[in-house]
Amino acid sequence: MAGRTAMKIRRAKTGDVKAIHRLVNSFAEKHAMIPRSLNDLYENLRDLIICEDNGSIKGVCALHVLWEDLAEIRSLAVKKEAHRIGVGKLLVRKALRDARALGASKVFALTYQPEYFIKSFGFREIDKASLPQKIWGDCLRCHKFPECDETAVIIEF
Repeated sequence: MAGRTAMKIRRAKTGDVKAIHRLVNSFAEKHAMIPRSLNDLYENLRDLIICEDNGSIKGVCALHVLWEDLAEIRSLAVKKEAHRIGVGKLLVRKALRDARALGASKVFALTYQPEYFIKSFGFREIDKASLPQKIWGDCLRCHKFPECDETAVIIEF
């Protein structure tokens, strides 16, 4: 396409947070993911990776370290107009590379789309109870606890 630049994956900056907030919460409004507050996004800014195309954020993903060998992919969201062009895969691959570089040997996600992670990256489904760091850390504060309807998936390397 004329005038189109290559999509770029980069770390989020403070100036990106409001757009990330709108994107993530647009999915949360459809009950497709857990909402994130502006405060939470700013506090976890270093976890956030974005996909940018021509200066516009097309997608976001977070990698959050929970323990010595365990990290979580959170808030994977891609704008509707950028679906099916590989934005999500670029973001997850970057998160997995970062996890390895940080020394995590396991990465999990709680998701409404487990097949995406299983088919695209080789994750496998697990029982949420096998993630006590997550349950006793974040899940207790979630409005869906203890009736979580997300599926836990994990990949080990």
